[in-house]
Amino acid sequence: MNTFISIIIIFGLLVFIHELGHLVFAKRAGILCREFAIGFGPKIFSFKKAETVYTIRLLPLGGFVRMAGEDPEMIQIKAGYEIGLLFNDKGKVNKLIINNKSKHPDCKIIQVEKVDLEHDLNVTGYVSDVEGLVTYSIDEKAEYIQDEQATQIAPYDRQFGSKTKSQRAMALFAGPMMNFVLAIVILTFYAWFAGIPVDEATVGNVTEDGVAIQAGLESGDRIVSIDGQRVTTWEEMTAIIQTNPSEPLLFEIERGTSRFDVMMTPQERVGPDEQVQGVVGIFQATEKSILGAVGFGFTQTYEFTKLIFESLGMLVTGQFTLDHLAGPVGIYSYTDEVAAMGFLVLMQWTAILSVNLGIINLLPLPALDGGRLIFIGLEAVRGKPIDPQKEGLVHFIGFALLMLLMLVVTWNDINKFFL
Repeated sequence: MNTFISIIIIFGLLVFIHELGHLVFAKRAGILCREFAIGFGPKIFSFKKAETVYTIRLLPLGGFVRMAGEDPEMIQIKAGYEIGLLFNDKGKVNKLIINNKSKHPDCKIIQVEKVDLEHDLNVTGYVSDVEGLVTYSIDEKAEYIQDEQATQIAPYDRQFGSKTKSQRAMALFAGPMMNFVLAIVILTFYAWFAGIPVDEATVGNVTEDGVAIQAGLESGDRIVSIDGQRVTTWEEMTAIIQTNPSEPLLFEIERGTSRFDVMMTPQERVGPDEQVQGVVGIFQATEKSILGAVGFGFTQTYEFTKLIFESLGMLVTGQFTLDHLAGPVGIYSYTDEVAAMGFLVLMQWTAILSVNLGIINLLPLPALDGGRLIFIGLEAVRGKPIDPQKEGLVHFIGFALLMLLMLVVTWNDINKFFL
């Protein structure tokens, strides 16, 4: 249950921050955002604030911001249709009743000749008590009511496609960008709580069941050399220890102004790559600093980013197989292991997932933010946009292939972890 709650909180946070980036920058560009959703599938909770409906949906596998104009507008009022009109105090149409007009007895019935909900914002037609054509102006925030569901109209200047290339690109890029920002913030707080690792071979804490405490090592001791090989950083020291499990090693220790030698034989431990490693039972020394914590947040996010890109490169070259990919089942299993290690480790894991989500969404694949950015780039090169129907088809096919990949990876995870 703790793992399930952790997964819901982590995924909810990552998706919320990602979609919030899209929402904020889309609104700053003047785009009408119809819905801000966490999850997919049926709605389980929703409320409306200003122009946007905020929803939580049943399947917590992602989220979306539905911007006007990204998909074709659903409302189509053709010549000859009879619709109802309601007016605001300025005499402009603020509601267009598409059906169930009997439920709106105060509406004015008009037989439509033509209607423009994007540019001129007016409706022209015949009214029973008026001879000839009548034209009414439509308020820019008017709603059309269909099946008793109200949807705000989207004049062209409120649609995604009406904005400049830079505004559209920023609205798309903002989601992944916020995932990187979240990782920096999480890792900054992690460093503030846990301390910033000191880049020296200095002992922080000593475990109660390790060979180091048996050899008399204490917090603050600095390891000068191992078997005559001088070490100056924690990485140099751990590399020697890890590659020499069950091998006696002579450590030169500096404590205050004195130096002494101790013999330690690293214990065996199975590492993340299933290889046997040596450990002596010591933790790296840390220090606390606000500026240092912020710097750690940036540098560690960069290191995670570099590591993920290296893994993607290995995937392309065939060095990284499908077995190394993890879907929702695999992430759940890994989170279970991480949660057992404590809150601080869970913070690091959340930051890694946030960076991973940001990078994956920036890949130039259809249906992802990176794929949509590619189309904006092509528009800049060509001087005109790609046919929206063709672009929509590419994204649809890309989304279908991504879902297929998700199913394959999920099935692979089930076989790996449960069968």
